[in-house]
Amino acid sequence: MQVLIDADNLDVPRLRLLIATLEAVPSRDVVIAGVPAALEALDWPPQAQVLPASGWQGADLLLARAYRTDDQPLLLATGDGDFAQLARRHPGTVLVVGGTSSRSRTLTGPRITTTDPAADGGAQLRSWLDRQAML
Repeated sequence: MQVLIDADNLDVPRLRLLIATLEAVPSRDVVIAGVPAALEALDWPPQAQVLPASGWQGADLLLARAYRTDDQPLLLATGDGDFAQLARRHPGTVLVVGGTSSRSRTLTGPRITTTDPAADGGAQLRSWLDRQAML
């Protein structure tokens, strides 16, 4: 499973829920990008690749470079619609984690699920991860 996290576009409580849930899931590739202040706000999993970004859209560019096209599940944690094309074109299943109010309507498709972990305490996130583990 590929996990791409835009630390600039999600608030700290949502990111904490995401991190806590991901720590229980083995064998995943996690890439986190954001400005140094956003990255320093949390303790990231030790196996994660943390990429400091600078400038407008810097984190998006780093995450786009880190993305691999494969049929494995993809978890995108972003508060905006910048990755809509990537999500729609990804050959595997996709979970988009973001805030309900900031979730883009462009992040839709037959293999795309969206969730706001703050709305349900991460229940849908855990359910999606459990389903992917069974595949």
